[in-house]
Parts: sequence; C-alpha cells; structure tokens
Amino acid sequence: MTKPVIAEIFIIGNEILIGDIQDTNTNWMCKEISNLGGYVSRATVLRDELDVIAAEINAALKRGPEVIFTSGGLGPTADDLTLAAVAKGAGVEIKLHEKALEMVKERYDEFFARGIMAQGGLNPAREKMAWLPEGAVPLDNPVGTAPGVLFRSGGTTMISLPGVPSELKGIFGSSLQSFLKETFSNGISLMRTITVRCNDESVMEPVLSRVVSGHPNVYIKSLARTIGETPELDISLTAVGSDQNLLDNLLDAAMRDLKDGLSSIGIVHRDKC
Repeated sequence: MTKPVIAEIFIIGNEILIGDIQDTNTNWMCKEISNLGGYVSRATVLRDELDVIAAEINAALKRGPEVIFTSGGLGPTADDLTLAAVAKGAGVEIKLHEKALEMVKERYDEFFARGIMAQGGLNPAREKMAWLPEGAVPLDNPVGTAPGVLFRSGGTTMISLPGVPSELKGIFGSSLQSFLKETFSNGISLMRTITVRCNDESVMEPVLSRVVSGHPNVYIKSLARTIGETPELDISLTAVGSDQNLLDNLLDAAMRDLKDGLSSIGIVHRDKC
C-alpha cells in the first residue's frame, strides 16, 4: 500500500477567529487533497501575528509533512504577514522578487485598463506582495493581484495562497497544477457509503471497532445526525492510494465484513446511491 502524501493546512486571519468571515477554504482544500490521494494530518486557524505564525510553521517543518498549505495574509496591508512569517519560521530572509514584482504590476495595470482599479502601476503597499522568502517561486494568480508562493524547506514544500476563495481556487486550478500532479503522482481517493436503519452509533460500535481494526488501510466512519431527525445514518468507507484495483479490493473486503457484521446484529442496510 503506497503511503499517501501528508499535508498540513494553516488558515490565517483575525477575521476568521472573530467570526466576521466563515472559513470555507479548509473544507475545499481538504476535499481536493483527499481526492488527489493525499492525507491532511491537521488544519489550524491562526491570527495575524508574525511570531505566532512563524512558530507554528517552524513546528510543522519539524513534523515534516510533504506539503504545507497556507491561506490568507498575502495582501498589501500591514496585517498581511504570512510570507514574512514563513521566512522566519524556515530561518531564511525575505527579499524582493523581481518576477513577482512584475506579476503584481501586470495585474494592477490590467485591472486599471479594464476600469476595475482607479490606478495601475506600483506603490509601496503593492510592492509588499512581491517580497518572498529567499528561494521562493511566485505562482500566477489568474483572479486577483497577490501571487501565490511556492517555497521549499528541507523535504517540505510550502504553498502560500490568498485567502479569497476564488483566488485560492484559481491558483489551485492553474499555476499549481504541475506541482500537484508531480507531488501526488496521480493519487486517487475512493469512497463508498451505506445507509443503515439505525440512529444509535453505540449499538453498532462493536461491529465498527472490529471492522476498523481488521482493515487498517480503509478509513471507516459513521456519520452521526441530529437525534430524532431520522431513523437512519450513513457509514462511509474511504481508501487512498494510486492503484485503483488495489483500492477497490480493500473497499470490497471491508464493506463485506461491515455488512456481515451489521446483519449479524439485526441492522438493516443498503448501498447509498
């Protein structure tokens, strides 16, 4: 069984932690990474505090995931501190990147020409978005003005993306694609779900525990619902890797044991369409 690529996610911004903005980027990235056959080991939300972000980045680098994604803090204002914090956490300097500066200018000139911005060109705040950790590479942002950033430290690649969901998704689906394909090596995630006529997880727990321990390469999860809302709940089985036949066989075996176990205790089940 091929070991999945391990990823961590950092969502950065006071606006998330005070409840002004709902974080949807974590959910979206987790789905994308899982669909690529990756494994998200943790997701953390942080305030716009340089030392705090740097310390968390440093701790993550010591844990050694293959990929760290950050979202937010790439803009032109004083509280956009992510790239400085990434540099500090990795122990490198932050420097003006000429290619990134050119990318920022081109985007503002384009938005000015389209009547979206009041002026084109550069100013100190815009230039700030082109200061990258030494050795980093800017990623084209097809939606907004701040480039994404790819930076390698040891065996970990850090990908810094804007917090605006449309910009994050735009970079993910364009300039980041070559990295994703190379890193995740065409990994896949397969999931199957059954619906059971039972709304009490505690009744099913002995069966679930036995099947989980017997199939360590399959993630098995009962999806609880509000008590009294419905007499049914779903159980999902997920496997990640790069060999679809192997994954199908793993899921077949786990599903067979799960169904047999549920039937043995009188729980009715059906495949979910």
